[in-house]
Amino acid sequence: MDGRFSRRWLIKGGLVVAASPLLAPTASAAPVLPWPAADDIVARTKRPVFPDRTFSVLDFGAKGDGKTDNTAAIKKAIETANARGGGRVVVPKGTFVTGAVYLKSNVDLHLAAGAVLRFGSDASKFPNVLTRYEGIECVNRSPMIYAYKEANIAVTGPGVLDAADTASWNKGKDRDYLESLVAKGIPPEKRIVPGSGHAMRSAFVEPYACDTLLIEGVTLKNPVFWQLHPTLCRNVTIDGVRTDASTAHSNTDACDPESCDHVVIVNSHLGAHDDNIALKAGRDADGRRVGVPCRNIVVANCVMDGNWGAITCGSEQTGGIRDVYAYRLTVTGETKYALYVKSNTLRGGFTENVNLDSVSGTFARSFAYVLPDYNGQTGSYVPRFGPFTISNSVSTKCGQAAFNVRGLPNSHVRGLRVRDCRFDGVASTENTLEHVDDLRFENTTINGKPV
Repeated sequence: MDGRFSRRWLIKGGLVVAASPLLAPTASAAPVLPWPAADDIVARTKRPVFPDRTFSVLDFGAKGDGKTDNTAAIKKAIETANARGGGRVVVPKGTFVTGAVYLKSNVDLHLAAGAVLRFGSDASKFPNVLTRYEGIECVNRSPMIYAYKEANIAVTGPGVLDAADTASWNKGKDRDYLESLVAKGIPPEKRIVPGSGHAMRSAFVEPYACDTLLIEGVTLKNPVFWQLHPTLCRNVTIDGVRTDASTAHSNTDACDPESCDHVVIVNSHLGAHDDNIALKAGRDADGRRVGVPCRNIVVANCVMDGNWGAITCGSEQTGGIRDVYAYRLTVTGETKYALYVKSNTLRGGFTENVNLDSVSGTFARSFAYVLPDYNGQTGSYVPRFGPFTISNSVSTKCGQAAFNVRGLPNSHVRGLRVRDCRFDGVASTENTLEHVDDLRFENTTINGKPV
């Protein structure tokens, strides 16, 4: 069965043929989007399908008693399912303590109602893997859930992923050390963090260089670092996921697709103590070495409950970001920006063709903030920004100006178009718009006055 056909059929029909030998996790209804190109991205983004076989972790010795180490039992269940051609590995009701979980091809890790995977305090249970730390490739302790070069994988179900106990070992932010290794020409596989005397945190859920993956229904709690971090992946669907802002540490972006192609994020409540969605594509010299953009991104029907950007592009955007479509976003709390784009001449890269429609909420600072000199870092790599389009959107508060959009004298923002929008509760009606070409405001008001 072709996953693309299955997705279209599920969305239109809303059911699965019971006799099918393959199972696809239930697809939520996707809205009709206001951009044909975005509808095309959704249609082309493959969802995984799995053989109709079920493997309970209990049959491999797992115990949901909140104290037994289930690392080996869960690993055996996943490996057995993979070896038999795939299927659903079920974690039933209970609290299952575990180390890192490595997903393998054709396996759906399904957390039943009342199931909790509680990732443990023993750092040795999180082996070294290839990862990216803030846009730089290195070898670090495994994310809580990880996969590398796997295909047709999923994490589904109404259960909970809880990383609270990992706080005892999941520490550090010494990116300067990694940057020194990059400057010396040391390859990623030799940039080994554990044992180096330096420490950098591991992400929560990170499929790496994978194709056709789904994260659906689960709740993530007590994150220590970036929560959903698909990296160098294709055909990514995130549907009906909840990340719990009330339990988040600092710098815990909810969802950070990095250098990914065809990503659909829908029907989710994304809470964070940082960005809600941050699109990324590598940092500086290492980002140029990899050189893979993040592109073909659709975000729809989501609640944003973080304290920085609802849709953020960067700052790790050296490989570039393009073709982003965000629709029906409800922004709550003290989120600073609906759209936050950031780079500098050290980072370079580009953010092109970003589109927001039907975004509403309160914004602690501005609706859109675009800056080309993030953190004051300078180099010889000039970023490119635009075009940006914003339509049918409203605010009830902007703590500063509605728009703070700046290009560079030698790299103008290549288009900002705002139409059919109403921005109320705006503290300053003096927008900052510098080095912006093709600037258009149509049927748009700020505090009731036309722009």
